[in-house]
Amino acid sequence: MFSEELSQYSWEETTDAIAAKTAADVERALGKEQCDVDDFMALVSPAAEPYLETMARLSRRYTEARFGRTVSMFIPLYLTNSCTNSCVYCGFHVANKMKRTILTPDEMVREFEAIKQLGPFENLLLVTGENPARAGVPYLARALDLAKPYFSNLKIEVMPLAAAEYEELTHHGLNGVICFQETYHRANYNLYHPRGMKANFEWRVNGFDRMGQAGVHSIGMGVLIGLEREWRTDLTMMARHLRYLQRRYWRTKYSVNFPRMCPAENGGFQPRCIMTDRELAQLTFAMRIFDHDVDISYSTRELPRFRDHMATLGVTTMSAGSQTEPGGYSTHRDALEQFEVSDPRTVEEVAAALRRMGMEPVWKDWDSSFDRVRCR
Repeated sequence: MFSEELSQYSWEETTDAIAAKTAADVERALGKEQCDVDDFMALVSPAAEPYLETMARLSRRYTEARFGRTVSMFIPLYLTNSCTNSCVYCGFHVANKMKRTILTPDEMVREFEAIKQLGPFENLLLVTGENPARAGVPYLARALDLAKPYFSNLKIEVMPLAAAEYEELTHHGLNGVICFQETYHRANYNLYHPRGMKANFEWRVNGFDRMGQAGVHSIGMGVLIGLEREWRTDLTMMARHLRYLQRRYWRTKYSVNFPRMCPAENGGFQPRCIMTDRELAQLTFAMRIFDHDVDISYSTRELPRFRDHMATLGVTTMSAGSQTEPGGYSTHRDALEQFEVSDPRTVEEVAAALRRMGMEPVWKDWDSSFDRVRCR
């Protein structure tokens, strides 16, 4: 399990190693066809900031060679905002007295139909809070069964499950799982997740192993940028995790996401660092140079102009038309949302903007029939 490998790495030593990177280290990484984690550390280090244009050109070249000039489009559907966790930064916090919503099967179907009216989406991400008693595996299985007639590619972003539970859901049409580790800083993890299922660091970080053991086709990972001051260290730990998973579960496809926290306007939890657009661009280029095949995803957390520009330089997957409250497309428009959307454009507007940038939005890039194809 990855928790054992992670214990070999010191957060402080990794932070110091990144800070010690030099221009020579960056140039060495940029000159390599295949980069290792040490090269990734150089590319996200302050020493790489003067090389941003060079990194952008290289990121674009690798992206176009692997993905062409395409962006895979998806849309999230929040099924619930009911949660038993006490994450100090999240609107779904169990102590928040806001109205809670758990979609019924009939409401799910209405949401699917409303999404289909927005655009030709085939990639759907089902999202829940962590409440196993009310939205556990049977609930998720039912949601997947109902979604299959509408969408060809189904992913979930839910509480970490056992390997047998992930495998069970693959029989209901599950193709992929996304899980944010939030932070790899083991010592600080419980400061942000003091109570609830999410307080178990090992269970969460080893969940990716369980996905791989269950044969999940696609695994998405990410950290919440702003929980830790040293975002470069957190992302280096994630790069190590990605390489670990690729070695062990090499048939699996991987994606990464870099959600940034914004300062709270209501005096709530404040991020410990604010990542600039330039730093996010550097991180995106570094990840592409580090791994030519990984999907890099931007959500509607990011502003329109920035998303459009980055789609030409390394980003390969985007959401559009997103609602972050349960039933937000049709049935419960006033429910508690998880985060505020920064790109409010319609699906048609996002697609048109991508085309103006010379990119082609792709609505379907997976079908369950692919699983039935076997080499002879």
